[in-house]
Amino acid sequence: MKILCANWQADDDAELEREHFPGIDFILARSTNDRPAEISTAMCQAADAVINYSPAHNIAAPAAAFPNVRIAVRSGVGFDNIDAPGWGARGIPACNVPDYGTTEVADHALALALALTRGTFTYANEIARDGASGWHFAKAPLLRRHKGAVFGIVGLGRIGLAAARRAAAFDMRVIFYDPHLLSGVDLSTGYERVHALADLMQLSDIVSIHAPLSEETRGLIGAAALAAAKPGLVLVNTARGPIVELDALEKALRQGNAAGAALDVLPNEPGDLDHPLIAAWRRREPWIADRLIVTPHAAFYSPAAMRDLRLKAIEVVRAYLADGRLTNCINGEFLR
Repeated sequence: MKILCANWQADDDAELEREHFPGIDFILARSTNDRPAEISTAMCQAADAVINYSPAHNIAAPAAAFPNVRIAVRSGVGFDNIDAPGWGARGIPACNVPDYGTTEVADHALALALALTRGTFTYANEIARDGASGWHFAKAPLLRRHKGAVFGIVGLGRIGLAAARRAAAFDMRVIFYDPHLLSGVDLSTGYERVHALADLMQLSDIVSIHAPLSEETRGLIGAAALAAAKPGLVLVNTARGPIVELDALEKALRQGNAAGAALDVLPNEPGDLDHPLIAAWRRREPWIADRLIVTPHAAFYSPAAMRDLRLKAIEVVRAYLADGRLTNCINGEFLR
């Protein structure tokens, strides 16, 4: 069994994978932040399966270039950068790894929200920069009480549900918007369901995004959604960057439709660091200082999560090729 590891990014040479799956031959095609891995014709022809390890790049070669591949996997939760229709047209399942890093992303989302609404990063920065003159409890602009606040979730999947449980532990009222969940989910979870994004925005003090990127969700949090926002809204995005329109978010923050935002993901990574919103934050312009946090697409990460991800991605392939057991298929609608 030969697995092409496209856009391989780990520093090692798949020692972990080779230790746990000694019967598999791993072909590593390394990528960089700037460009996807170059995949040779020999690599394409040799592979029985292909795994894409990059959160930013797709596989450089098209599905048709892999004559022997029987399964394609995105090593991660998001599957916007795997050619689901292309693989499906050839009768090849495309899969993801949805059951890793759930606690890490949910923890990160709550940590970002709390950093803004309890001012922890503001206080530390003020003291580090200004010393005694920065030692004051009123320096943070977005402080509020969490008990009774409304925590809105876009997408109540594994991670959204984990974030909901954490918010509820802070005595926040949890509501959610997810048009793809079956009726009655609110009854089983105890969280309140709204059936329009505008309603979620109008009711929520904090909105946390946990939806996959698709044509439906691309630009979902744009001008219309932000115009409906409750005064004082804090927006948190640990899902996919293109779900939030940065231009619309900048305008909303400047005009006061939103009070603050925390972004672990950007539409283009890391190229959006020069976007006017991010550039203003980096310059600490007064209108955005202490109202925005940016982290480097790190919500998923912990050493334990990475170990889970690496092994689970291989297990998805092995289960299908060795046992005929298909798991986490995301392109069933395209399979012939």
